[in-house]
Amino acid sequence: MLPISSSPPDRPLIRRKLPIGIQTFREIIEEGYYYVDKSGYAVDLAETGKYYFLSRPRRFGKSLLLDTLRALFEGQQALFKGLLAEPRWDWGKKYPVIRVSFSDGVLRDRAELDQRIQEILQDNQTRLGVSCVHQSLGGQFGELIALVHQKTGQRAVVLIDEYDKPILDNITNSPVALAMREGLKNLYSVLKGADEHLKFVFLTGVSKFSKVSLFSGLNNLTDITLEAKYSALCGYTDADVDSIFAPELEGLNREEIRSWYNGYNWLGTPVYNPFDLLLLFRSREFRPYWFETGTPSFLVKLLTQRQQFTPDLSRIVAPETLLSTFDVDNIPPEALLFQAGYLTVGSVRRIPGLMQISLRYPNLEVRTSLNAVLLQSLTANPAQYGEYATRLYDLLLAQDFAGLKTLFHAFYASIPHDWYRKNELANFEGYYASIFYSYFAALGLDIRLEDSTSHGRIDMAVLFNGQVYLFEFKVVELTPAGQALQQLKDMAYADKYRARGEPIHLIGVAFSKASRNIVEFDVETLSIN
Repeated sequence: MLPISSSPPDRPLIRRKLPIGIQTFREIIEEGYYYVDKSGYAVDLAETGKYYFLSRPRRFGKSLLLDTLRALFEGQQALFKGLLAEPRWDWGKKYPVIRVSFSDGVLRDRAELDQRIQEILQDNQTRLGVSCVHQSLGGQFGELIALVHQKTGQRAVVLIDEYDKPILDNITNSPVALAMREGLKNLYSVLKGADEHLKFVFLTGVSKFSKVSLFSGLNNLTDITLEAKYSALCGYTDADVDSIFAPELEGLNREEIRSWYNGYNWLGTPVYNPFDLLLLFRSREFRPYWFETGTPSFLVKLLTQRQQFTPDLSRIVAPETLLSTFDVDNIPPEALLFQAGYLTVGSVRRIPGLMQISLRYPNLEVRTSLNAVLLQSLTANPAQYGEYATRLYDLLLAQDFAGLKTLFHAFYASIPHDWYRKNELANFEGYYASIFYSYFAALGLDIRLEDSTSHGRIDMAVLFNGQVYLFEFKVVELTPAGQALQQLKDMAYADKYRARGEPIHLIGVAFSKASRNIVEFDVETLSIN
């Protein structure tokens, strides 16, 4: 059987089935689906360590990775014919594999969690042909590991998928989330005492809870989330798209695919979310497929409560330790945004004892979708956002500046007064600028924030349809009338863009804290010389 992760150079590329939602390694191999070969990574992990943890956003192929590891340790050699693992693995040994997954369904309290754990342990006993006598869940888990080692003569492999889902499903209800955390801690803490019976342990999830809160005693758990060599452990690389999925590319703009969906990075090779690409290849239409699978309502609420300045989302700088901090009663927005996949690694600065990470949006899908959701959260009628966004695009095409002023005035006016009452905003200029930025960002336009020139920084530059728009924002209670436009002129901000040979529009926008709206929208267009 030829490896279906690649094709010989002298043979035509074969169009295969798209593995949308397929998480079973055997099914992908035997049923003729596309497969990006990750088996070499699996062997690397098995050969170099024992206890591993990996955090990746939802729908990133974590479950398929674990199923690949399962097939490898179970010695299913026929499935790996032609793959990277085949010549590297000792197929003479077969290990008992204990599988634990919380990916299915929603557990609403500790009793349901305990019942689900009992079912998982019973399923493993039945499949592996052993019977536990201990009554407690922790006792049964430890006994199961020891019994399968005793029965087979080989130490056990434990694969845990979506280890954190019972907590995350209840994250807005702290008492329940804390109870879930303690229930899972009771299960996972068994692994430390079972070391002599264990060959390999791998846990995956979306978030990274601290070892103290969830993995008490399991200090040798190796976190490979930010190891450069494993950045592409889940997801598809550019090379994968150009080779394995080459038959699907006809009729699609390759650069548009890259800008819309590529860019997730964990200090190494950037990757695409598999779910996005597979649905793009099926429908042949660019849409936010991954984003639409889960509305980040908790994230939006958190960002609103923290009065997040939305332009800063694309340039957050945080220490690696903060991005790895996550617990029921301590959820930094930076960590949530990063771990959930709404931000990714942009650049890294290392100094003695500290790794500083600059975050960015991974791609156009996330930037446009997240800003659209944030805007919808501000109004009593979320459907109104779609009308305003379409109108903004058309007004920019028509260069209708009077219409732009009217549109933004209408949007600020649509924000319920109750929202202001509940949200004391310390930085009014920042708040109003956030609205402006999010509107343009949600349209996927080319935006430059606080763009540096030799004279200072432009608040916001937008490049669209052969036009340059330079914005300066002020609050009338703090500055004289007309100051926004005058600053654009006095500081000669347009000079940086004259070489483009495109019309440049200087737009000074002033807001009023009293009226909670735009009171100035002054425009001056510079001729092309």
